[in-house]
Amino acid sequence: MANPTRASLSIAIAGSGGSGVMTAGELLLDAAARAGLYGLMVRTSGPQIRGGEAAALLRLAPQTVESLDDRFDLLLALDWQNVQRFADEIPLDPDGLIVCDADGGEVPEVFKAGGCRVLSLPLKKTAKGIPGSWINMLALGIAGTVAALPLSALEEAVRASWTRGEEALAANLQAMRQGMLGLHPSLQDGTVVPVGWGETTAPRQESTTRWKVTGNEAAGYGALRGGVRFVAAYPITPATEMLEWMAPALTKVGGTLVQAEDELASINMAIGASFGGVPSLTATAGPGLSLMTESIGLAVASETPVVIVDVMRGGPSTGIPAKSEQSDLSFAVGGLHGDAPRLVVAPASISDCAPTTHWAVELAEALQAPVIVLSDQFMGQSRAVVERPAQARTAVKRLVAEAHTPDYKRYRDTWSGVSPMAVPGTPGVTYTADGLEHSEAGVPSSQARDHRVQLDKRARKLLQHDYGWRWADIEGDAPLAVITFGSSSGPVREAVLRARADGVELRLIVLRLLAPVQTAVFDAALEGVRRVMVIEQNHGAQLYRYLRSAVDLPPRTASFHRPGPLPLRPAELCTALLAWADAEMKEPA
Repeated sequence: MANPTRASLSIAIAGSGGSGVMTAGELLLDAAARAGLYGLMVRTSGPQIRGGEAAALLRLAPQTVESLDDRFDLLLALDWQNVQRFADEIPLDPDGLIVCDADGGEVPEVFKAGGCRVLSLPLKKTAKGIPGSWINMLALGIAGTVAALPLSALEEAVRASWTRGEEALAANLQAMRQGMLGLHPSLQDGTVVPVGWGETTAPRQESTTRWKVTGNEAAGYGALRGGVRFVAAYPITPATEMLEWMAPALTKVGGTLVQAEDELASINMAIGASFGGVPSLTATAGPGLSLMTESIGLAVASETPVVIVDVMRGGPSTGIPAKSEQSDLSFAVGGLHGDAPRLVVAPASISDCAPTTHWAVELAEALQAPVIVLSDQFMGQSRAVVERPAQARTAVKRLVAEAHTPDYKRYRDTWSGVSPMAVPGTPGVTYTADGLEHSEAGVPSSQARDHRVQLDKRARKLLQHDYGWRWADIEGDAPLAVITFGSSSGPVREAVLRARADGVELRLIVLRLLAPVQTAVFDAALEGVRRVMVIEQNHGAQLYRYLRSAVDLPPRTASFHRPGPLPLRPAELCTALLAWADAEMKEPA
């Protein structure tokens, strides 16, 4: 199987709670960015709320990376306390390296089985020999050496984040240099550098146009650029960091964030603020989205704009809070009672969380409807080095009724399906907004005609809207097409590149607008396609089943679906695509 992707290096730093593996991973990513590299850091931990084992999973490369690679070149274990729980998440390359503490006990058999080299070093003893230093700074030096990062980049990364005083800084910079230069000769002569990481990908020049950002932070940024000025939410993994980022950011633009007592209060506060004229948002995960269902229906019926960011995690129920899975799709596109059209969009990468959430705010305001943004734990909590987003467009303003509008009807059956909203208190345009069906004037009604008119109006405005190019990314024009969405897009895109290198041409369609389905543009995107494979990360093939119900897909459309918590890997997807393409080529058209 050819791999046309340029060289990259994958490093896992693992240890027990308090060992600082996440800090070491963050600093390594920062140093890589300062050296001109791109990178991705995925956090993984057990089911505990605080403490416990954890691992920082990194991939560094000279080009943008949107997924983890198939195997890791380096496992740097600060200790072996329950790290074997991550064995499935840290597959090691046979030519890879394990660096561990010489006094930390035997390497677990699950990691030795792959035949990697093992380098036992006096990690804890060395750290203790430098008063005031921490073992994770020693690990940072070792990882930086293997990644061929310059000392200056590592030191700048540490200094930029340091808050504990000059004496402690000096001790830990010494520990980092000791890890980088003095623990073992093979760390200096290059013999431990994994195969495929050479001078072509050695440190370059730092770029000033790149950001180090998580999907949660990017989504918050996109929401602010879209005009959101009120957020109400209840903390929930893995969406909480979005709220933590937005709280101070909102104050800088004159906005407000309220921590509500629960998810029901959160969505109702957001709807209320939006009814009052302020673009509003709430963020949650699957369990919280379930609780918000009735109120999302209220936003549909009252035609009140609101954005709900769902950072999906493993389910059902409490499920696997700190792991990723695309299993809220069916609920998002069809989970409300009654005929309740709503918009569902999904960012295609960590960097895409910013423009897609911005777009979601624009859609909500323009179409006076709730918009669900389907992010997930992988995008939300992972940090990546990405290009700085382009200058944002001017925020879209909702259609507002002027004072004393003659014959004002809030829910007038317009050709576009959108009718002017009145800001409460505006003279001469008072109306009632609630969950009851109503006439065009907003008067509660159970008449069949009123019900039909309002149902048609609410559906029509979403179906006939021009969503432009943002509805999907389409790459290639081959007769075999691959359809995916969300965080699956990164590994799928890399798998498609590998398949093309093996001579199999594929068309890639990455969906961003999931509901409503635009059948005309979808048909155009599939023009000339003989076969389709739908790829997603959930157990029930939710995207495949949804598209089969809504789009005229070619016969024998295939499905590749696997649940979390393990991420999709480019190699497994490429293998599946090559086998599928080979079988399809043997079938008559």
